[in-house]
Amino acid sequence: MFVKINGERHYLWRAFDHEGEVLESFVTKKRDKKTALKFLKKSLRRHGSVDKFVTDCLRSYGAALGDLGIRECQQTSQWMNN
Repeated sequence: MFVKINGERHYLWRAFDHEGEVLESFVTKKRDKKTALKFLKKSLRRHGSVDKFVTDCLRSYGAALGDLGIRECQQTSQWMNN
């Protein structure tokens, strides 16, 4: 999701639980592997491990989950992340 802060485009990263409650939110200027890894580590540290990650098809999620060794938990089917 994109947000504008002081006229500049930023990216809003959010983590939800299975009931739709927001667990984490994170605003960055970039949307790359390094940022995805930072967000995932922060979320996992605060909320523990999970059975699955439902994401959009952004490749940086897969790369970050691969670095964490839990890529098999990622699910990217259409409309699952809504």
